[in-house]
Amino acid sequence: MASDLGVTAGTAGLLVTAFGLAFCIGSPLIAALTDRLDKKHVLVGGLLLFAVANALMARVDAFALAVLLRIVAGLAAAAVSPTAMAIAGTRAPAGSEGRYLAVATAGLTVALFTGVPLGSWAGHTWGWRSTFLLIALVSVVVTALSALMTPRVPGNDPTPLRARLRPVRNWQVLSLVLAMFLCGAGGLTFYNFLGATVEGHLGSSTSAVTWTLLMVGIVGIAAVFGGGALVDARGPRAGRLLIVGGHAIALLAIGLYLVVGGGFGVPFLLLVAAWSLFAWALGPAMQASIIGVDPSSAVLSAALGISGLYGGAGVGAALGGVLIYHLGAVALPLAGSTLVAGAWLLSARRETA
Repeated sequence: MASDLGVTAGTAGLLVTAFGLAFCIGSPLIAALTDRLDKKHVLVGGLLLFAVANALMARVDAFALAVLLRIVAGLAAAAVSPTAMAIAGTRAPAGSEGRYLAVATAGLTVALFTGVPLGSWAGHTWGWRSTFLLIALVSVVVTALSALMTPRVPGNDPTPLRARLRPVRNWQVLSLVLAMFLCGAGGLTFYNFLGATVEGHLGSSTSAVTWTLLMVGIVGIAAVFGGGALVDARGPRAGRLLIVGGHAIALLAIGLYLVVGGGFGVPFLLLVAAWSLFAWALGPAMQASIIGVDPSSAVLSAALGISGLYGGAGVGAALGGVLIYHLGAVALPLAGSTLVAGAWLLSARRETA
């Protein structure tokens, strides 16, 4: 891809940065600007724009245009994700909010775990342009299904911008968003360098990395729906305390296992599977909690949560790079556990009316 666009591999990496920043920053901004629009229109329009941006990427020849298209795709995703979560969280039958949110957040989880390997496979088989065509085709199908199956959700009545930005001034929302930031930073500090830990620190093979990541993906996708069911059974607060607490403990256990010199094998895989279970059950519990603070501002609240999570993920990637260079792979899960423990303390605060 870099050679086709006439840039270095490092410069080509800016395409990922452009998408991530547009997604993270755009989520709350677009949520505030589209507050009065029908949520179904925002969802379908965002999906269609996402499909078009990816289809055009398959034909781009100039790097500057590629960056612009990745920004457009990031903004489209920023419109879609919080809107889908808000529709799920506010239109679900009483007692089923967690499972509905699990369906809404599952798309991000599936994309995270399957997008990279499928994209790499398609790229190696047919070229990098085929990856974007594949994404565009899938997006068209999802757009059509959303247009047919998503209920109409009228926008809010005209209100001053200050009123629409209520969640930004709500300490309960912001404390939960900060908790999501810390969970994203802690979890991704470890996950971004899981391959390096398996192959470099534990001395295993490339195939072991592949199978480990596949296991994480399978457990993670199942965990999203398990997290939703837990929220419905125990409530958002109890659900998030159990999930965030388990996340911190699992990272600590992995860190201690590496400290004592444990190798690659069943014990390590079981610990990583346990971490995956808690790490990817997080979304439904935290988003149900955030949306529940002020349901009338569900889209903006969900958008803030997404920005917190992905902002934390970006920080976690940078922190992990520093730690593994200076202290080695052992430091990654221990630092991650500390960050997630901070998230648990924030999550433990009770909501007030």
